[in-house]
Order: sequence, then C-alpha cells, then structure tokens
Amino acid sequence: MKAIKLKLLMSLVTFFGITSFVVAQKSYALDNKSTFSVSGTSTLHDWEMKSSSGTGTANFTITNGKLSEIESIAIVLLAESIKSEKKSMDKVAYETLKTDKNKSIKYALKSAEKINETTWELTGTYTIAGVSKIYKTTVKTAITKDGLSMQGSNKITFADFGMKSPTALLGTIKTGQDLTLKFNLYFNL
Repeated sequence: MKAIKLKLLMSLVTFFGITSFVVAQKSYALDNKSTFSVSGTSTLHDWEMKSSSGTGTANFTITNGKLSEIESIAIVLLAESIKSEKKSMDKVAYETLKTDKNKSIKYALKSAEKINETTWELTGTYTIAGVSKIYKTTVKTAITKDGLSMQGSNKITFADFGMKSPTALLGTIKTGQDLTLKFNLYFNL
C-alpha cells in the first residue's frame, strides 16, 4: 500500500513539475531586428519608408511550444525614425505626421483572438499624428528559439488619422490616400 501511494505521489510531483515548465507566461521585449514600414502611391511613383527603431513589450503564454495566449502588446516608434531614400520626402512625411507635436507612433493591444495555431486576429489602438483609431489586424506568429516572431499589415488612409495627403512641387506630385503599414516583430525572452 505504501509503495502504491509513493508511486502515485511521485507521479503527481512529476506531472505538476513538468507542467510548470510547459506552460509559461512571460514578458518579452521587442528585439532591435524588428522592422516597420509604410508604403503608398503618388502620381510620380510608388514609395516606401522604413524603420527598425521600435521599442516595446508583450506578455505571451506559450504552452507546449505553441502560443496559447496574447495578453498584451505595446509598441512605440519614433515618428522621425521612419526614413525613405530621399531627405526631401522625409521632410514632407514628418510635416504630415506633425512630428513637431507628435514624436511617437504607438500601438496598444486591446484583445487577441486565436484563429489557428499560427494565425491571430489582434484588435488594437494605433496612435498616429496624435489621433487614435482601433483596427483589427491578422498576424502570423512563430515560436523561435529565442522568443516569438509576428508579422502583419494594415490598410489605412491619411484621413483616418486627420492628415492630408502630402503634395510636392506646388501640387504637381500628389500622394494617394491609401497606405499600407507592415511590421515584422521579434520578441526576445
């Protein structure tokens, strides 16, 4: 009888000991290899601006090597860290973003819904040019040896955030209203 109780007790200790290693909710920091971009069109050419200067944190639960819960994500990107290949374009973009008053672009998660093992729908608030809007974003996730990666994009417009489409050369070059935000995020343990 003592041997059976001892085996049962050892089984429970082993089970709960392993379980505590298998399920882990942790805070993750945004890695500096994360990238952000915004792209659009103009009457002259398509354009893209990029940054890799974001900072942020997230709380995830990983169970048996799979993402099982996204509790929080907060990202801050300095607006003037977004660069194109032309300084004149950067200057116009910063004026449009009102960077003299709004130094940062921010994202804050409100909720996350799991679609399948690697796909999630995030609902969160983007704050751009001092205006906040809630968007749904479908993201692809992957567990890496160092943490978690997350890729996604959103379609927005200048008007969504109270901005006017930029123009150049006395209005002869006009920017299209539609924009695409893309991100490749890497969170380290």
